[in-house]
Amino acid sequence: MALFGVAAFGLYGLRGDERLSGAAIAFRPLLGGTALLGLLLSAAGLAALAAAMAGVPLRAVDSASIAMVVPETTVGTAWIARVAALALVLVAVLTCGRRPVLMLSSAGLGGGMALASLAWGGHAAMREGAVGTVHLGADILHLLAAGIWIGALAALLLLVFRRSDRMPADHLRLTLRALAGFATIGTVVVATLIVTGTANLLLVVHFDQLSALPGSPYGRLLLLKLLAFAVMLGLAASHRFRLVPAFERALAAEDHRAALRVLRTSLMVETLCAALILALVAWLGTLDPLPT
Repeated sequence: MALFGVAAFGLYGLRGDERLSGAAIAFRPLLGGTALLGLLLSAAGLAALAAAMAGVPLRAVDSASIAMVVPETTVGTAWIARVAALALVLVAVLTCGRRPVLMLSSAGLGGGMALASLAWGGHAAMREGAVGTVHLGADILHLLAAGIWIGALAALLLLVFRRSDRMPADHLRLTLRALAGFATIGTVVVATLIVTGTANLLLVVHFDQLSALPGSPYGRLLLLKLLAFAVMLGLAASHRFRLVPAFERALAAEDHRAALRVLRTSLMVETLCAALILALVAWLGTLDPLPT
């Protein structure tokens, strides 16, 4: 999510030479590092899946166990696509450093493909026919929208958390423009998350079963996730209508320190909520919605 979202932010949030790695954000180490981490985590995830399918401890996984998963399952095919997409990102980062638009576009494409491939590891992959297609599409849109939001938070934190001697007037104006520019995109992202999240819930749990959700571990974790999402929505609205305008007024008055401090705190809380949501989603993926 960070890989896809940060690359996308570099394209819609910055202009011209601002996209050069290090001008505003150190894109090359950030994108390369997240792609490499994605490859390592994908390898670990494949080993864990092979161990579970073979019914053996993780340390006992061998090439035969891996061969049982990769070419024979949909999850394995998605894993191959994910690894190839992340490798594309690494190649782009290593070869396109002097062409930032090409590097960011390639990283965004590869990151988006890698992120979308995770949908084949969820509930949607267990459905067939038209319903399965709709569910898979909703999952992919949900993942991509979440990636844009989380990537924007990561990029904005990198812009606002700098030493004062590295935040000249030009950087402060860039930061203000990036904050304001994400407002419109953020509205589309939030709408997409709400629509696809609702669709995914109703495709996993039937409407007449919703009342039973609070009585299950899955339902309680889902409610906690929705609470964290509501906090993120509140903070995002506060940024758009209160904190960013206050920051703009403070810049005009050449007294931005207090406004910047409040903005930093709010962005940190929003990012922690996002991290909590991702942890809850990982946990939810191990549970049955309504166990019998």
